[in-house]
Amino acid sequence: MTPTVAVLHGDQTGEELLLDARRLLAKDVIGLEVAQRDFDLSLANRRETRNEVVHEAAAALRECGFGIKAATVTPEGAADVGSPNAILRKAIDGRVIVRTGRRIPGVRPLAGVHAPISVIRMAVDDAYGAREWREGHDLEEWAFRTERINRQTCRIVAEYAFMHARRFDAKVFGGPKFTVSPVYEGMFKEELDAAAKRHEDIRYEPQLIDATYALLLTTMGEPLVIPALNRDGDTLSDLVMQMFGTIAGAESTLLAFAEDGKVAVAMTEAPHGTAPALEGKNVANPMAMILAVASLLGYMQGEPAHVASRAVYESALEAVSDGIRTADLSGHVSTTEFTDEVIRRVRTKIDVWSALADIDR
Repeated sequence: MTPTVAVLHGDQTGEELLLDARRLLAKDVIGLEVAQRDFDLSLANRRETRNEVVHEAAAALRECGFGIKAATVTPEGAADVGSPNAILRKAIDGRVIVRTGRRIPGVRPLAGVHAPISVIRMAVDDAYGAREWREGHDLEEWAFRTERINRQTCRIVAEYAFMHARRFDAKVFGGPKFTVSPVYEGMFKEELDAAAKRHEDIRYEPQLIDATYALLLTTMGEPLVIPALNRDGDTLSDLVMQMFGTIAGAESTLLAFAEDGKVAVAMTEAPHGTAPALEGKNVANPMAMILAVASLLGYMQGEPAHVASRAVYESALEAVSDGIRTADLSGHVSTTEFTDEVIRRVRTKIDVWSALADIDR
């Protein structure tokens, strides 16, 4: 059956990068038929439809199971349309965000880190969506915030962290600050410990979140998977990606799960913002959006999709390794030129691998 992808358009440079990267979903590039349904999530259209288009996109994500999203503008002001990401996560019941920092060939990482680091972040609750208020006056004014997490989400995040670690032969590392917050953050720690018992073949090294930050700077040779609460994961994933040289070198994946624990919806995007200063200049690095395509293909069923996923990952990284880089990586090629080169390499890989498969048969 032909997979269908919900394509969620966005704003400014984010939209430009999506349009460039989606060219990799063409059948004459990856050798796989992929249908596409388009939704305009630009700020102007969200305001015009009062977010109805976001709910339509969420329904398509649930139906298709796959989506790719451009970066969007989140306006300030309680009376405005707010964050489309928050609406999408709630509507599809997205529980996990995966972001993986990986070494970019030819780009020197900070602190000598070389092995990949995946942050498995809680996608809902915690500090986000909490009710806030203030009481008192002057120096006796107090600010309050309600935060909450539930055991089901903690269990989903913990379980997926160990499953992800198994796929990449990595160690589950880190954890919440349960010593200070034994009731709230302790719930997450309980689920991590329980998952470790269910997956005794996976290495598990629990650490407090502050120690996790510190120890990352001394880690270099072993792949890590770091499960985190929503707020911790948000800040941690940005740090991890910058440790490898650029935030443009990794994709972000939002996952929703069926009752049997299998992935029901995968929506991928670039983790960076809309970069308004680069709009219309054709100089932004499309690598994160290209890797978002690769990640999405990896969640589809069947060997052709997985072959295409690997071809896109390898082609993007090999292009950088061969010196084909945008300005942020000390190169001189344009957005379009980089994507053109990745497409050329993907076509070659698919063709060569197909010929080798014929020889094997």
